[in-house]
Amino acid sequence: MDKVKAKKHLGQHFLKDEGIAKNIADTLTLQGYSKILEIGPGMGVLTKYLLEKPTETFVIEIDTESVDYLNAHYPKLEGHIISKDFLRYNLSEDFGDDQFAIIGNFPYNISTQIVFRALELRYRIPEFSGMFQKEVAQRICEKKGTKAYGILSVLVQAFYDAEYLFTVDEHVFNPPPKVKSGVLRLTRKENYHLPVDEKLFFAVVKMAFNQRRKTLRNSLKTYNLSDNLKEDTIFDLRPEQLSVEQFIDLTQKIAANGV
Repeated sequence: MDKVKAKKHLGQHFLKDEGIAKNIADTLTLQGYSKILEIGPGMGVLTKYLLEKPTETFVIEIDTESVDYLNAHYPKLEGHIISKDFLRYNLSEDFGDDQFAIIGNFPYNISTQIVFRALELRYRIPEFSGMFQKEVAQRICEKKGTKAYGILSVLVQAFYDAEYLFTVDEHVFNPPPKVKSGVLRLTRKENYHLPVDEKLFFAVVKMAFNQRRKTLRNSLKTYNLSDNLKEDTIFDLRPEQLSVEQFIDLTQKIAANGV
């Protein structure tokens, strides 16, 4: 098998620039883990550089044609190719309780779902690195006060330090996407446990941004805030004006209100 044909329904755009592939692999600091999981390796352009590192590399790939290609061209991956859907895969099957990093040139049609799945698994993932559609990567790393700042920004940055690293042009892919790409790195915070009910925190952030043009006093009405609490000046703000720390503070106040 010489090549894998890119499949539109899987959102496949194969990176063909070796230098960029190496740069993405080198975004990993290799701190706090000894295993790497690459999502969507395709024909292994990134994989080959991961295999050079002093870590154990696994790949997870839903495309059976890509799995056959990897088996044929990367003997070092024997026993380390997981032919499953990352979004539905039980990681304990191959990783037990081990800490591991996630990396990949992520399919754009499921990239945000991959991030949310990684957040669910944050107790196991000290580092997360890879390529997204540029706007999505920027949104994840955005700070308060802009239109791009939103649900993804707050939820990711509650648990990880987010860095936008570099931009990748369309022409280095086959087939080329219609948008530019961006590479980021997420490094788990030393204290990644929130001092508040995390389910409530997620719900408050999502509800606030789902009505982002409204002040928090109006967007969070369903929590039946007491009159005293509604007088707090934080409720005069719109969600993009709050930092992650302020959202945590807001959630604590709502919890104390008896939600």
